Amino acid sequence: MEIYTAMRQFADSWGLLGMMIFFVGAVVWTLRPGSKKGAEEAAHIPLQDDREL
Repeated sequence: MEIYTAMRQFADSWGLLGMMIFFVGAVVWTLRPGSKKGAEEAAHIPLQDDREL
């Protein structure tokens, strides 16, 4: 059980910090100033005619 306890303590401390940094990074990446054009292009993909591809 010693390995389990060590892994649990790691997940409770550094794992939580890593997930929080990833979440904040994803939000910042999504809301950055240059992302609007790419988001609009991605939003229109389902509306494109398949014959154009």
